Amino acid sequence: MRLPLLSALLCAATLLPAAAQQIQTNRPNPAILPLPKSGDAFHFLVFGDRTGGPEAGLEVLKQAVTDTNLLDPDLVMTVGDLLPGYNAPDKWMEDLGKYKTIMTGLHMPWFPVPGNHDVYWRGPERPAGEHEARYEKNFGPLWYWFQHKGSAFIVLYTDEGNGTNAPKDFTAPDQQTFSAAQLAWLQATLKETAALKHAFVFMHHPRWVADTYPGAKWDEVHALLKTPGNIRAVFAGHVHRLRYDGDRDGIQYITLGTTGGSMPGHYPGAGYLHHMNLVSVRPEGIKVGVVPVGQVMDPKQFTPDFIKDIERVRNTEFQLTPYPISLDETGLGAGLLEFSIANPVAHPIEVTVLPAGAVREWVPSTDHLTVTLQPGQTHRGSFSLIRTRRGFEEGFTVPAVEFKVDLLLPGLRIPLPPRRITLPVALKSVTGAFFTGTPNRSLALNGSQAARIEMGANTLPQGPFTVETWVRPATERSSGDLISKAEQSEFALNLASSVPGFHAHIGGKYESVIATAPIPKDQWTHLAGVFDGAQLLLYVNGQPVAARPATGQRATNPLPLFLGANPDAKSKPTQFFTGGLDEVRLSSSARYPAAFTPEKKFTPDAQTLYLFPCDALIGPFLPSHAPTPGYGLAETTLTLGDAP
Repeated sequence: MRLPLLSALLCAATLLPAAAQQIQTNRPNPAILPLPKSGDAFHFLVFGDRTGGPEAGLEVLKQAVTDTNLLDPDLVMTVGDLLPGYNAPDKWMEDLGKYKTIMTGLHMPWFPVPGNHDVYWRGPERPAGEHEARYEKNFGPLWYWFQHKGSAFIVLYTDEGNGTNAPKDFTAPDQQTFSAAQLAWLQATLKETAALKHAFVFMHHPRWVADTYPGAKWDEVHALLKTPGNIRAVFAGHVHRLRYDGDRDGIQYITLGTTGGSMPGHYPGAGYLHHMNLVSVRPEGIKVGVVPVGQVMDPKQFTPDFIKDIERVRNTEFQLTPYPISLDETGLGAGLLEFSIANPVAHPIEVTVLPAGAVREWVPSTDHLTVTLQPGQTHRGSFSLIRTRRGFEEGFTVPAVEFKVDLLLPGLRIPLPPRRITLPVALKSVTGAFFTGTPNRSLALNGSQAARIEMGANTLPQGPFTVETWVRPATERSSGDLISKAEQSEFALNLASSVPGFHAHIGGKYESVIATAPIPKDQWTHLAGVFDGAQLLLYVNGQPVAARPATGQRATNPLPLFLGANPDAKSKPTQFFTGGLDEVRLSSSARYPAAFTPEKKFTPDAQTLYLFPCDALIGPFLPSHAPTPGYGLAETTLTLGDAP
């Protein structure tokens, strides 16, 4: 579909070819996008991902707009993930307003690229296409091209899905290819723009990275792109890290980091930074530079080999042999930590080991250790920790050790993100007498609290299992994980806008059963997720509300189980729940084959792996009343509230 230019640009009609006066797309009824001014040699900027980080990322975006206006390029492109997304219309529109309010401060036109965060819908009443129609109405076409100063700017859409109404999922190989409709449009566009001096392609997912996008068939797309001979570069985002995959048939493949999005820290030398790419376009060719505040970096530094070296160092396994730091009910205890680290790359590295405990609570035998390791060298060491504070009235800090590593290149030191490893703290056995005579209470979670259970070898066995709890949401549209060990594996019981769901990674993929109605706020509701070996079932107050066939092995992980949150890949809690939890039980059997009347208080039996009555705490510990000893350790201070 061809859209007319704004009237302000019609005066240039006699100076430009007809195609240059219009946005080129076959998408129906998108927003009209203004085109940049005409001329010869020029510059443009590319913004990286904005989403995934805290609200403060909007301030980064605002600063990027200020910097861009100082640089005064002809136009600005993006690589998608403009909004937090993964939500329903009201929040989507709210975030749209924040983003556009900032971007309207640019003194030159800017052009959007759709990312998964911009179009993915999460929550009830998911429509076909999810947020695609809303995106096109408010941002512009999902794919399009325009001409500027003899160059073509081609925008592609990498989150079309697989042509069914399945939820969009960029990790699914069958959703990593372009549709026949978009490929046909691309082929026609490449023919139409073949006579132009330069052309650039913009998309969200770097599908040329075969390990990440095994279903992309990028060689076929690349063959199309190289045919006209004028495609100079393909820009993408999504990974939130700089990456340069080389010049292939005259086409540079460049992945941007972030412009306000999430990242593990500011480490420019390792590719983690908020930045823009500055592209200089001249008749003889192009130049691309990285523009953070006050400096310019060359993206060609970030070759696959360089990235591999960084990742080898960053992911170097710290061999830890912790002897459990065992505390008694008074809070006193001690433990020993032995460790070793090896240098896996052909450059020296500098390693600093820091015991990370609170002053006057944990006393280490050494305050730090710094060593330089030559290629292939290994260092072994140890230190002890003693808790000197009696009781828990003054709070409790979980002991940890922090490893800092710098890669030492000739004339360059590259600090890598530090790694903080929480050390295991054991609570000495609690007898059954502890659970008798205590008042009936519950966990009262405020949205930043969770109980962490290091399951270790006591993870749920394969086969049937049940997870259940009493829950009381604090809000009408409460979202968060109630019982979760889910990180591309395992299981979770959660709420999304107060609608319960049970999820398990069975037979190589997540299977989910989701209720059709929310549960009320400020009322206790019993939820139970059951896997019986043939299907998943979800019960609300003892009534079956959803079922789905599921067979196969459950994918497991070594991550902790969280009550009131979900673990990320680094074992940190995310997706916190706000409200009350009580009587949390995990069982190695399918307890409920049909409707039942939930018990207010559970008693342990042979199938009980963990049972948290949530009636009493021992300092930061939430004891489990089950045949298998266990406890939860508070990520932050836990508090107790009323029970059902």
